[in-house]
Amino acid sequence: MTSERFYATGKRKTAVARVWLLPGSGQITVNKRPAQEYFPRITLLRSMVRPLVLTGSLERFDVRANVCGGGIAGQADAVTHGIARALLQVSPELRTVLKKAGLIRRDAREKERKKYGQRGARARFQFSKR
Repeated sequence: MTSERFYATGKRKTAVARVWLLPGSGQITVNKRPAQEYFPRITLLRSMVRPLVLTGSLERFDVRANVCGGGIAGQADAVTHGIARALLQVSPELRTVLKKAGLIRRDAREKERKKYGQRGARARFQFSKR
């Protein structure tokens, strides 16, 4: 076991997560709070630890993350992306497993902006013929 720290940045929508992997017992801390307290939904926690579970390194590392921007779902996905990228620094052989699960590539979907003369991004104002 190495005593190194591994750092990576993860992003999703407008959320940005700075993630550190430290040798430890599997504790996950987000913004200096336990992950179970910070992310109230179990689905967010499951998606967040997915890279660690797939690579079998859940009990090997402690995760420390600072997240800002976006909502809780975007923040959880940003932490997931950051953990996956940090695991690549730990061992480049994990790339095939993480890539097959689709965890390395950043999810580029963003909210489309509202257009002028319309009610939203695509929705128009109601049209009256007469």
